[in-house]
Amino acid sequence: MSNASAGNFFEDFHLGQTFLHPTPRTVGEGEMALYLALTGSRHVLGCAAPVAHALGYPKRPLDELLAFHLAFGKTVSDISLNAVANLGYADVRFLEPVYVGDTLAAESVVIGLKENSTGESGVVWVRSTAVNQDDREVLTWIRWVMVKKRDTARPAPPALVPETPPFVVPQRLAVPAFLDVRDYETRLTGGSRLWDDYAPGERIDHPAGMTLDEPDHTFATRLYQNPARLHFDAHLMKDTPFGRRLVYGGHVISLCRALSYEGLENALLVAAINSGSHCNPTFAGDTLYTRTEVLDKWDLPDRADLGALRLRMLGIKNLTPGELADPMVESAGKRKYHPSVVLDLDYTVLMPKRS
Repeated sequence: MSNASAGNFFEDFHLGQTFLHPTPRTVGEGEMALYLALTGSRHVLGCAAPVAHALGYPKRPLDELLAFHLAFGKTVSDISLNAVANLGYADVRFLEPVYVGDTLAAESVVIGLKENSTGESGVVWVRSTAVNQDDREVLTWIRWVMVKKRDTARPAPPALVPETPPFVVPQRLAVPAFLDVRDYETRLTGGSRLWDDYAPGERIDHPAGMTLDEPDHTFATRLYQNPARLHFDAHLMKDTPFGRRLVYGGHVISLCRALSYEGLENALLVAAINSGSHCNPTFAGDTLYTRTEVLDKWDLPDRADLGALRLRMLGIKNLTPGELADPMVESAGKRKYHPSVVLDLDYTVLMPKRS
């Protein structure tokens, strides 16, 4: 008999339950280097310290998605160790930059529960928050995850599906007060387009593709200290309908953002993730491509030098964007995602204005 924790199952959760997640993580230069090695990201703030200094940062900040994955990984042991799938995100807001030397800790509150019709699993909604060593909030997010039941005969709690905002309005975006892009130089990124040059309804089929290898996604998930069994345990997963390990969806987000560089070179930072879905599983051996649609563009309060673009990022496996006519298909009289669409992410970036 073992006294080791097997993680929480659906019936272990209740509304208002709060988790203070183990273990705090002090971020080093190594994490930044590994993130670049695993994703190929070329976004300039995470690559060049002199550029970060010129724009007002005290030092080179972590890529926002790296900070998110490190914080997200803290929550897995309590929330999604027994997950069937991570289903979606909403109201993800990046509140302060994270730097080398910062220590991240996370906590979550259960805000929704709903048992599935099979009685074998249920969906858990949580609001999670990450803080630094000064107890300052650096990011916050809502996510929902399908979790197995330990005892299918146990009655389910009353269902409560929380309302989530469709997007983060510009007034709630956290824009660093020190960020100064009045002398921004596009030659540093190789792309000439700025906020003024994009229009709602525009579509960008990014040309680059990336094939995922087993060591890459395994290494990435270890970097984020995400212990979910469906990403690590091949022995366990061989008897599931998938038959093998799934790639962590957060790593798919990072790869797709890295692949979106051509066409969005001057998207300086991610300010929010408005909503997101992992539409189909991704496995080692799949090749990812990215398509972006411009959903909206906003002026920012009290900023003449900087604007926000709301974007829809589609992650596509084993088809180029040009080969995907429609991300949705008809099946049994219903519209569903094309089997090659693995990610549908609505997010907001900050970009310098030409004016």
